[in-house]
Formats: sequence, C-alpha cells, structure tokens
Amino acid sequence: MVNINARVRKRWISLVFLGCSVILCLLPGEGVFSAPYHSYRVVGYYTSWSIYTAQYFVTDIPAEQLTHINYAFLNLSDQGGCTLGDELADIYYLYPNDSETDVLRGNFKQLQQLKQRYPDLKTLMSVGGWTWSDRFSDAALTPESRAVFIQSCINFMKTYGFDGIDIDWEFPVSGGLVKHSGRPEDKENFTRLLAELRAQLDIQGEIARTHYLLTIAAPQTPQFYAYFEMDKIHPYLDWINLMSYTFHGGWSPITNLHAPLYASSSDPSEDEVTRLKFNVDAAVQAYLEAGVPADKIVVGAPFYGHGWSGVANVNHGLYQSFTGLPDATWGDGVYDYRDLEANYLDSYQRFWHEEAQVPWLYDPGTQIMISYEDPESLSAKADYVQQQGLGGMMIWELSYDSDDHTLLNEIYTDLNSSIE
Repeated sequence: MVNINARVRKRWISLVFLGCSVILCLLPGEGVFSAPYHSYRVVGYYTSWSIYTAQYFVTDIPAEQLTHINYAFLNLSDQGGCTLGDELADIYYLYPNDSETDVLRGNFKQLQQLKQRYPDLKTLMSVGGWTWSDRFSDAALTPESRAVFIQSCINFMKTYGFDGIDIDWEFPVSGGLVKHSGRPEDKENFTRLLAELRAQLDIQGEIARTHYLLTIAAPQTPQFYAYFEMDKIHPYLDWINLMSYTFHGGWSPITNLHAPLYASSSDPSEDEVTRLKFNVDAAVQAYLEAGVPADKIVVGAPFYGHGWSGVANVNHGLYQSFTGLPDATWGDGVYDYRDLEANYLDSYQRFWHEEAQVPWLYDPGTQIMISYEDPESLSAKADYVQQQGLGGMMIWELSYDSDDHTLLNEIYTDLNSSIE
C-alpha cells in the first residue's frame, strides 16, 4: 500500500508549490496567468457533451492543473475531412456574456479565452473516438484521400485556434463501434497518414513560427495494438495517450478490475493474455519493447468505473459471476467518480488489491461490485510514471471528477512533487 506519510509530505509540498505559483505567476494584465512549470504532461480530455447532462463547462476546467486539453470529438465527413462533432456545443452555445451576434461562441470560444488566461496551456482537437472512427479507413486509404483529410484538419485547427491534432482512431483493421469498417492495410496506412500529417504540420509550423502538436490515443490490449506499427509511428508523434483502462467491464465473463496497475496472481481468468496482459504495466512495457521512447508514453487514468449486479458475496464480489449490469451514472454499469463520491463511497465497503494497486467497492445488500479509481490508486500510477520515466498522465474525462476535482488534484500533486 502507498506510504501514507510520503503521501502527506507530497501533499504539503504540492500545496506550497501551488500557492507560490499562484502568487508568482500572475503577469501584468488582469486575469492572465502563466501556468506553473510542469516536468510531466497532464492531459485532460474535455467532451463536447459535458455541457448537457453533466452541466460541466469549459469555464469549470481547473486549467492551472493541466498542460493540455484534448477536445473530444471532431467527426469525419462523408468526404473524409474534419468536421464539427456538435455544432451547438462547439461554436453556437451561449455562455454567460456571449451574444447571439458573436461570430464564434460555444466551447471553442471558451477554450480560446482559457488560453488567454493561461498562455502555457495547449489545446488539441481530438478526431474520431469510438463512435466516429468508421470513416478513418477510407480517409487513410490513398495519397489523395489522406491529402483531403490532412488539409481539412489543418484548416480546422487554424480556424478555431487549436495547438495541434489528436488522432483517435479506434481501431485500425479491427474496427470500433462499427464492426468491419477497417481493412487489413489500415496498419500501414495509419503510419502513412501520421507521417504525411506530421510533414504538413511542420510546414505550417514554420510559417506560423510555432510547433503544432500531433498525438494519438492508443489501445491498451494486444488484440488492438497488434495493428499499430508502434516502432514506426512514434517519430511522427509528440506523445501517445495510452488508453490504459477499461481492461474489464460488462462484457467480461466475471467481475474484474477496471484499470489494474499490475497483474493479479489471484485472477482466475482462463485466458493467459487476460491474466497477464490486461493491466497498465503490461501495456506500457509492450510499447517500450516496441521502441516507443518512455517520455512519449502518457498513461491514461479513468475518472469512471465499471459495475456489475447480481454478484454473490464471495471474495467481496471480486472475480465472481454476475447476472446483469446496474443502472449507473451513464447507463449499464458505468459510474463517474462524481456519482461514486456523492452516493457510494460512504455506503459501500471499499477493498484494496495489494498486487494490482487499485480499489473496488462491494455491497452485499445490493449485490453490486464496482471497480474504480481513487486518490490512492492514482497516486500509485503517478509514482509508476515517475519510476518508469514516462511522459505524464492523461485523463478520461474531466467532467467525471468531483466538484472539488479530487482525482485531478491527486495527479497534479503527485506529478509535481519532488518526493519519490
């Protein structure tokens, strides 16, 4: 278990650091801040739909604790170019003090204003995602289709003031939400797409006297990353956002751990790959072994958990059969941390897996088991990032945190602490 004394020391050092930063980094000009120096990236995904059910707005983002914001998601048009994912949220939504006569409104305007307050903050437009990846195979297929996609995305990036592009193709060859939307040649075509996109971003960067960022969201399990030329793509990327979570969920045959840091020797899964490879460390080591530089690997942290219902009170609900999925925050079995903190942490019993370094909740009355992340497990992951010399941590996604940003505070605290 994480040493509590060390965590307390980290907290105090971080609080002193943050307090000094707020005082020292106020620049001439009201409301303009220079973000504190970060040795690690803290990348937060912000989703366009956060303004609806979650009522979480760009103005709620604690930008002082982030180095980068990835705006999710931009869609691909029928012609293979970048297009708005949600026109209302992206460019039309009226924030306070907006006017209907403003040329630009919505989340994009607010992101621009956020960067004015925090000039060191960078924003990237994330293209695709699980739902909108079905057109990537066509877009990457030929030199002509790649040129259309690249030019469209660069134009979009410049028009709306983003600092780079995050490609979230889920997944080459295998397809994502829309099955059979991929091709065998996707593996090589994805590398070509990234190489050509990097070249064009560099050309535009020379003109603008800046460096435009290029990143990807990358899978965490062998059946998906087998279709990535990891040894070839990393030179074109500033970093890789490793989606090191959702190793298990409602599709799993038994209850299991959502984002274990290490493998569990007590996992009874019959499949050896599941037992040994479905954890953060195994995913990171696979990318390192493929030649990806350590500082280009950004470890993903989920601000949500997976739950199962009809779980017998055996082993406190872990590694058990189940009869269904509970009606959770976001549908079948998916709980955000905001909901867990408000409605479950005080009433369900918390358990800790010493090997996997993650918690879970179980209640014998409801027979619901929930695997999730909390400050202790995120502290362990932050320590792992430092020990392995990795590039930082990524969050999916910001609106899932509690009102007082419990989880993001932990990540920020640990990654900016000098205590090992």
